[in-house]
Amino acid sequence: MRDITGSVAMISGANRGIGAALAAALHADGWALSLGARDLSSLEESAAAYRTDSSGTPAVSLHHYEVTDRAGADRWTAETLDAHGRVDCLINNAGVASTDTLDELTEETLDLLWEVNAKGPFRMIRAALPHLRRSGEGRIVNVISMSGKRVRGTFAPGYAMSKHAAMSLHHSVRHETFGDGIRCTAVCPGYVQTDMTAEFGVDPSIMIQADDLAHTVATILRLPNTASVAELLVTTEPETIA
Repeated sequence: MRDITGSVAMISGANRGIGAALAAALHADGWALSLGARDLSSLEESAAAYRTDSSGTPAVSLHHYEVTDRAGADRWTAETLDAHGRVDCLINNAGVASTDTLDELTEETLDLLWEVNAKGPFRMIRAALPHLRRSGEGRIVNVISMSGKRVRGTFAPGYAMSKHAAMSLHHSVRHETFGDGIRCTAVCPGYVQTDMTAEFGVDPSIMIQADDLAHTVATILRLPNTASVAELLVTTEPETIA
């Protein structure tokens, strides 16, 4: 397994849910963190349990990051370099969901889904890529969804469209950067017990726990370049993936 001492990970949407769990797990594993979220106050609250300035403890910096701000990716990346001097891992976790049916789905909602779930990761990858290449063992994790792998009946067609686009981006980047020592993983969970899924009407007892997902990702990030995980599919029920 790789020694990640001194390595720096950027995590978007780190103030709650999967992003908060990822931040806590990676910090416990030894990563220095640059955390981004649109709600800085909730980010400060979620990071309070492990954030410290004590000597010898991995540093944590907090940043306002708005996915729909086209300059946001470059600004956050520059702030990360100022705070930490390097970028070794980018985790694109920030996202939005809509359960609108095909009849309910509007152009405005579709535009937002595309902007946040597909174009947001694109901008972040473009901004961080030169620094990930310099790392020699850069890592990109794209938190996508099982909705990026299959369409589940009539459920959330706009969301599935945006996540399929994110998956196409993921594999394009994975092939483009492999020779630079960068390894990319698409994380595709089914229902995870978070604020986002609370309104879905799914029994919480069958949902994935965010902490379990986060610890799995932390393990993958320690794998050497010779053991690349292109996709991580995590569900609590049988799936038909076509």
